[in-house]
Amino acid sequence: MNVSDIMSSPVFMMGPDEPISHARNLMLKHKISTVVVGDGEKMMGIVSKTDLSRKLAQAEPIWKRRPIDKVPVSMVMAENPITIYPEASISQAGNLMLENNINYLAVIKKGLVGMVTGTDIVRYVSKLEEQKFGKKVHQIISDEPVHVHRHHTINHVIEEMDKNNVEEVLVLDDSENVVGLISISNVALNIMTDADGTLPTKNIKMTRRPTSGGQKAYRYIKELPLVAEDIMSDIDTIVKWDDSVVKAAKLIVEENSRVLPVEKDGEIIGVIRRKDLIRIAQ
Repeated sequence: MNVSDIMSSPVFMMGPDEPISHARNLMLKHKISTVVVGDGEKMMGIVSKTDLSRKLAQAEPIWKRRPIDKVPVSMVMAENPITIYPEASISQAGNLMLENNINYLAVIKKGLVGMVTGTDIVRYVSKLEEQKFGKKVHQIISDEPVHVHRHHTINHVIEEMDKNNVEEVLVLDDSENVVGLISISNVALNIMTDADGTLPTKNIKMTRRPTSGGQKAYRYIKELPLVAEDIMSDIDTIVKWDDSVVKAAKLIVEENSRVLPVEKDGEIIGVIRRKDLIRIAQ
């Protein structure tokens, strides 16, 4: 098999002056992670969920002042995207993604003919025969998982992702039990600015205690920034330490996820990432 056998075609395209809110809506509606930015038939760049989350989380004033329906996608897209030919092997596509720390390649042959993503490669792995591809999850998982507390701010979560070069973190409670997972997708689809150009917040009902003089208690609303527990995904699907790699790939495809927690002896001890599966797709 080669790239043309697993790529997506046709691709979703939008103009450079269209707002990033349109890119986000396309991703949500069609369950895709990338949108091509072009002028007519000419490809100018590609915007991904990762691009959206990292740009929208930064503290530069321009992002605080302008809502997402006013920011053109050309400001967040990756220009001059890396390309590949449809006749290239799946292994070549995976190596290019890993070497350049990206999740997509534009497939070119006399123009743009498709898009191949990390998800396409994982889907390919999920269809392999387990008997012929006998690797287990614990043989391929890499890197220690990164943790944050459930009350950490979203900016702290993104800083941890950037510092450790990961696209997900596990969320802990006060007892250091894993209670959720935040991926780059959670960030990209949850921290969009509102119509006034400000990041979303939550309202908390507070109660003022009565005084000794008999003054009655009353409630008031306090506005607070979102924290990790507000955007995390619950741990509903896990991969077992001794599961086959093919089974893990199937679960990631079914969950439309970049990463799933790995359990051993009833405890979540790590994660299996999409890039782990891309690495072994030969």
